[in-house]
Amino acid sequence: MMFADRIDAGRRLATALAAYRPLHPVVLALPRGGVPVAAEIAHALAAPLDLLMVRKIGLPWQPELAIGAVVDGAEPLVVRNEAVIRGSGVGEEAFQRVCRDELAEIERRRARYLGGRQPVPVAGRVAIVIDDGIATGATMKAALRALRRRRPAELVLAVPVAPADVLEELRVEVDTLVCLATPEPFGAIGHFYRDFAQLSDAEVIATLARFPAGAPPKAH
Repeated sequence: MMFADRIDAGRRLATALAAYRPLHPVVLALPRGGVPVAAEIAHALAAPLDLLMVRKIGLPWQPELAIGAVVDGAEPLVVRNEAVIRGSGVGEEAFQRVCRDELAEIERRRARYLGGRQPVPVAGRVAIVIDDGIATGATMKAALRALRRRRPAELVLAVPVAPADVLEELRVEVDTLVCLATPEPFGAIGHFYRDFAQLSDAEVIATLARFPAGAPPKAH
């Protein structure tokens, strides 16, 4: 399956999630790439849109390789990829240093994207977590575990594309999992989009502006 862009992926996912509209769910995106996907779903489901602020903890000398992930909060949740940590020989001091750097980036993004906007309550509600795809699953696992602490009535993970083996690892973290494509071999998420351009902070802010906290989404 090939997606034209993130908007196309969001519209296709929205069709798969249509049964949730009467349940008044909350849609939560992993920025930046998950935001335009989630916006289409939130619009279709007449749902509020919020962000899940999570960052990959990359190997210091190979940042694209995840050795863990961190989610902000009063007590930041850290998920460690112990197999990669051991295999790479990265020390605890180096791990913690990268973790602190990523928490600082989360705070920068939170201030820029959300300002003083209050989080949408998820306790007792259906929470649908969205990204533009999943590769290793490290950041998504951290995001899901952090969101579970907020006690949603049902935790749903919905993505356009992901490897089948990674989805199996994540299945235990959620109540419901929706994925439109599980191609093999997988490669990179961008291989399954014709347009997979990097999103800017300004684009994220503009998208969130269509979804004022506590109000119905505005028209496109």
